[in-house]
Order: sequence, then structure tokens, then C-alpha cells
Amino acid sequence: MKFSDVIGQKEAKNRLRELVKEHRIPNTMMLCGPVGSGKLALALAFASYLLGERNDGESLLSDPRAIANAEAMLAKWEHPDLHFTYPVIKPTGTSADHKMTSDDFSQQWHELLLKSPYFSIDTWLTAMDAANQQALIGAGESDELTRKLSIKSSQGGYKVSIIWLPERMNVECANKLLKLLEEPPHQTVFIMVCEEPELLLDTIKSRTQRIDIKRIDDASLEQALIERRAIDAENAHRITRIAGGNWLRALENLDAGNENRQFLDMFIMLMRLAYQRNIKELKKWSKVVATYGREKQRRLLSYTMNMVRENFMYNFQQPELCYMTQEEENFSRKFARFINEANVIDISNLLQKARRDIGQNANAKVVFFDLALQMIVLLIRK
Repeated sequence: MKFSDVIGQKEAKNRLRELVKEHRIPNTMMLCGPVGSGKLALALAFASYLLGERNDGESLLSDPRAIANAEAMLAKWEHPDLHFTYPVIKPTGTSADHKMTSDDFSQQWHELLLKSPYFSIDTWLTAMDAANQQALIGAGESDELTRKLSIKSSQGGYKVSIIWLPERMNVECANKLLKLLEEPPHQTVFIMVCEEPELLLDTIKSRTQRIDIKRIDDASLEQALIERRAIDAENAHRITRIAGGNWLRALENLDAGNENRQFLDMFIMLMRLAYQRNIKELKKWSKVVATYGREKQRRLLSYTMNMVRENFMYNFQQPELCYMTQEEENFSRKFARFINEANVIDISNLLQKARRDIGQNANAKVVFFDLALQMIVLLIRK
């Protein structure tokens, strides 16, 4: 994968190239940024460059046959010196003695990468048939990674370890990985692709060179929609504005049946029932949301937080500040006045707390019913 395949991110690309040019490649780096910004795509492009793939006609390898060989292996993500670590589930029926590793789902991982390097944890969970399970990186993974990286490079160059979502490591795995980072194997580069760095051990973060990846700039995202998805310029501009630098969100808006439409319905139902103080129906609403998987529940809460923000901004009557679809705006015309200076902060804090509780495996029925009841009180504040 080449840097040119990554949407936007010119600044990050240049910085990565400079690290190579100036021979300052750190043993461990961490690419941090929001969902849909292309962190994994950047990591893959940088790894490919380190392992010999040509970028703008340049390769770190000198032998044309070695370059061609490296590029052929990287085209299928099967280069022996490229190692992937990512969160996995433990399928029902798996032996209690078996420590899950990334290799247990390598086929699904490679299939997903070959489709596109732009995907979310939710897409990955679907690929693993995770149902309601949460994906983690366990101690078995750090043991396996130590074993793999102790082997000499098969091609005589770098060994690259891409760790996707390291914040999902359990404590045992994190501590073992820390030891590996303290004494990294010869010519090994660790690239962590992280969305919630605050969840990582401080001792791990202190041993990484952090590169913050921004949201994709609007011009690059709009151009990508036109060139890669054959969208006309007018629609590409509208979708870009709503996407807010998130390529995955842009793609969702191309899908007529995307999840956000379901979330909009649930948001409207919550707000209407809370305004009506219809506790009986709010309890039913809570039970329905409780049937979603935990990752979907967290996405619903994130969507709701975003809608609260957009409705608050809608009150200022400055269209350039609002980023809503036509359906969302239709509801907000009459509803926005209920989100105001008196309650917007408390509503946002309430939603953030609910999202955090769900992430910590709290009882979903209790969390969402409590959220609904408190929303009754907050909506009447003026």
C-alpha cells in the first residue's frame, strides 16, 4: 500500500517520510486519531515503505527483484516480516485453556484488509461474528508476538509489528508488551494505531513517539468521494460537510439504510417520550436499546451526544455551524429550543457517563432507563 492510497493526511505522510530520510525511525510509534481518519491506512503505508514497497518510485531496497518480491507479498498482506496484533473474541465452545491470539482470526483480518484499510471496530466485530462479545488483546498475544519477533528478519531488513487498538489490551498483556518495548528486538518497529490513548498504561505511552492524526481535510475527502465512489460534485460536497473528516461516516451517508437513520429514530423517540414524561414507554425504549450489543449501544450514545451538540448550535441560526442530514434537521427545527444553555452541559455529561458505564459492562437496562428518567428533568430546564 502506498502513501498515495491514503486519503488526505499530507502532513502525517511527510512526517513519516522525514523520519526515514533522516534515519530517525523510532522503535515504537503511536498513531492517534479519531475514527475514520485513516490511522490504520497510514500505518500500513508506512510499514509497506519500510519493507521495500516503492513510494514515488523510491524504495528502501536496492535490488529490483527484492523490491518486486516485497511488493507481491505486501499486496496480499502476507510479508513474513509484517506482524499484526488486534483485538479478538473468544468464540463459544473454545477451550478454557486456549489463549486467544490474532492468529485465530487471521483469515478474517486479511479478508477485511484486502477490501479496504478503512474500517472500524464494529466492522471487525461483525467479521468475527462477535454478537455481544467485546474484543480484547490478551496475554497469549504478547507471548506470541515475543516469539515471532525473536526470529531474524526473513528479508534481512526491518520487522514491523502493527498493533491495532492497543487500548484494548488487558493488564497482563500490557505488562508483557511493556517488557518487549523496553528491550525491542533488532531492527523492529512497533506501530500502534490508537483511538483512546488515555486508556493505555503511562509506562507504555512514555516509550512511544506519538503522532496525532487529524481528521481528513474536506478537500481531500470530497475529492476521494468523487474519484473513488463516482459521486457528483454537489452530493460529494454535502456528504463531506456532514462527515466531518470521517471517511467511514461519509460512506455511511452513501448507504440508504445506514445505522444512523435507526439511531435518529431512537433519539427522536427518547426525546419525545421524555418530554411527555411517558415513563411506561421510556421503560420499553430502554429494553429495546438493551438488546443491542454493547458496541452498538456505545455508538448510539455517541450519536446522541452529537445530536445534542448540533441541536444546541442550531439555535444560533447560523447554518455553517450545523452538520446535519435533511432528516435530522427536519426534527431539529422544532426540537432544538429544548437544548439550551441551562441543560446542554448536564445532558452531555449524562450521556458521557452512560457511555462510560456501558464500556465497563454495567447493566444496560439500568443504565438506559436511568438515562431516560434523568432526561425528563433536564429537558424542562430553561
